[in-house]
Amino acid sequence: MRDPRMVTFARNIIRYSVELQPGENILIELIGVKDPELAKCFIEEVYAVGGNPIVELRDPAINRSMMLGATRETLEKKAEIELSRMKEMQAYVAVRAGDNVTETADVPEDRLKLYMSVYSRPVTNQRVNHTKWCVMRYPNGSMAQLANTSTDAFEDFYFQVCNLDYSKMETAMEPLVQLMNRTDKVRLVSPGTDLSFSIKDIPAIKCCGKRNIPDGEVYTAPVLNTVNGIISYNTPTVYSGTSFENVVLKFENGKIVEATSNNSARMNEILDTDEGARYIGEFAIGVNPYILHPMKDTLFDEKIDGSIHFTPGQAYEIADNGNRSSVHWDIVLIQRPEYGGGEIWFDDVLIRKDGRFVIPELECLNPENLK
Repeated sequence: MRDPRMVTFARNIIRYSVELQPGENILIELIGVKDPELAKCFIEEVYAVGGNPIVELRDPAINRSMMLGATRETLEKKAEIELSRMKEMQAYVAVRAGDNVTETADVPEDRLKLYMSVYSRPVTNQRVNHTKWCVMRYPNGSMAQLANTSTDAFEDFYFQVCNLDYSKMETAMEPLVQLMNRTDKVRLVSPGTDLSFSIKDIPAIKCCGKRNIPDGEVYTAPVLNTVNGIISYNTPTVYSGTSFENVVLKFENGKIVEATSNNSARMNEILDTDEGARYIGEFAIGVNPYILHPMKDTLFDEKIDGSIHFTPGQAYEIADNGNRSSVHWDIVLIQRPEYGGGEIWFDDVLIRKDGRFVIPELECLNPENLK
């Protein structure tokens, strides 16, 4: 029997998130999703608005096999074909629900680099910069396990988070966007963290259900060579199938000059992927009132209420500081009291303390005002 929450979910994505118009082409990728009803819901919604659905089913384990054996020639041909298809799309939706978040943990580093640089990054750049796109997870037993909850409880949480009124959040974010666009100096202070940088003249972008589901962040990027100090992240993070904890990054003039974690060697291999991987491509403030604790899933963790994320690697062209990399690694620092607290300062004015906005024009973003 079809879950009515699934129908609402698909309708919101097609009509609000990507705002599909009659005659537009949309690529819908279901990655590891085993419920055919979800695909049917999307197809029905696309047809209802007069669009053209192109649906593809992918499996993470099959993708791992592709990574292990692919030559540069194979990946170049794959990129050529998929890039050509992506250029025909006006919209893109990806729903991901792998059974194993560490599926690619044993793929050798040189294989991952080749796959990312030759195939993944060119296709992703086309999708990010030239389509109306929205990327999301979908609830399953693996995600429930990461969240330390039952599958039924996680599904309830998921639909609460993903089907909230994002149009209300969009309005509430506007004062923060305007403030960030007027700001030069940013300072982040938390246990083990004292970091300063400029965001002058780099646009602030609100994320309110138009690009990710769940959503709830406002992001920009630091001026490339202005980052100085140290940041100690207090959430676990997964990159290319490897889990990292206790990540600490030290910066000098924008560059990561020291990186440690529970797996420092692997972390530094990733940061040495290319020159841009040791510079920051994104600074974001998380505000989703329903997401409170990390679960090793970036799309959820980066939206945590009272958090920031500070991202080594590729910058978005819409908020561009010029950094280019095949890496884009969102790592999260939570500043609510139960995680040690913390402060955000804009031009020497305290704007958020212990996860709560403390200046009047931003109080609309505190959790009680977004639910």
